[in-house]
Amino acid sequence: MPQQSENLLLSQLNTLAEGISETFAPFCEVVVHDLQNPQHSILAIYNNLSGREVGGPTTEMGLARIASPDFPGVIANYGNTFADGRPVKSTSIGIKDEQGKYVAALCLNVDMTLFRGMQNSLAQFTHIASQAVSENLAPAGTEAIKKHIDQFAARLATTPQALKASDRKQLIQELKDNGLLEIKKAMDTVALHLGISRATAYLYARDAV
Repeated sequence: MPQQSENLLLSQLNTLAEGISETFAPFCEVVVHDLQNPQHSILAIYNNLSGREVGGPTTEMGLARIASPDFPGVIANYGNTFADGRPVKSTSIGIKDEQGKYVAALCLNVDMTLFRGMQNSLAQFTHIASQAVSENLAPAGTEAIKKHIDQFAARLATTPQALKASDRKQLIQELKDNGLLEIKKAMDTVALHLGISRATAYLYARDAV
């Protein structure tokens, strides 16, 4: 690989790494590796969480890429560990030259310690101590409508508020077919949960056959 092209590629990769690191600071360490110099491959390290230094060696994955151009270009969200034992979620992206040889890598390492602590705290906060008594503060039947809307949106990999007009019409047709529009103040619930006006909801319902 010509020296000028190599320098340009690594420079662009370094700029990309800097931008990613600023976006996900302080939770994500971003490392740029020059795989053509495996003993001193670390060219840049942003949000340094691992304690490594510029000029440090490449990882085992980097060596695997150097050894084989058939090694996967992206290994995403795999479990890793910092030297002090902190759990990490890592992604490694290999960069090839014009000849198809790996010459660089961009690695992302997310410290999961804080997130797991938040997860545990949220689990404790949302835990319901007993199922012996249950109460629903919403009007009767309202939750059934909301649940159907949420499930419909989930099938389309979106949220209720982001549904397209055609999707809303199909949804309201389903609600009608399931008898959910017969529930008291059903259209008010539909409009509120979809983030549309009552008038629009009624128009959709009118078109439902």
